[in-house]
Amino acid sequence: MTHLKEGDKAPVFKGKDQSGKDVTLTSLKGRKVILYFYPKDMTPGCTAQACNLRDNYDALLKKGYAVVGVSVDGEKSHQKFAEKYDLPFPLLADDNKEIVTQYGVFGEKQMMGKTYNGVYRTTFLINENGIIDKIIKKPDTKNHTEEILKIWS
Repeated sequence: MTHLKEGDKAPVFKGKDQSGKDVTLTSLKGRKVILYFYPKDMTPGCTAQACNLRDNYDALLKKGYAVVGVSVDGEKSHQKFAEKYDLPFPLLADDNKEIVTQYGVFGEKQMMGKTYNGVYRTTFLINENGIIDKIIKKPDTKNHTEEILKIWS
């Protein structure tokens, strides 16, 4: 699991979203950032989590929060995912695994007796000064916004 701790300075990331636009932590300075890592586009848990954030996106924006999703899927996969579910926030394509490595959320996993490498579903709540306020290690995919708002209200 991640080597980062609450109170640490968040690693500065840079990635391309589903539209090919650059998104960086620096470009979001002065805003609270919900940086959520998820395993794979179009899968049930990841879809539930993204749609929960989508359904509550206006409320998050009103509080001044920026939402950024990250997975190791490519830009085209993110485009399809965002279009199919009308996701209004950037999804960073981390197919070179730089961001997931920076944040320590990629490693060995097990499912149905098989071992493989993948992304640990994790959310980092980063304050306006670039400090990690909270790490949610196993987000509730269907109620993720509620989890966030309980912490950051």
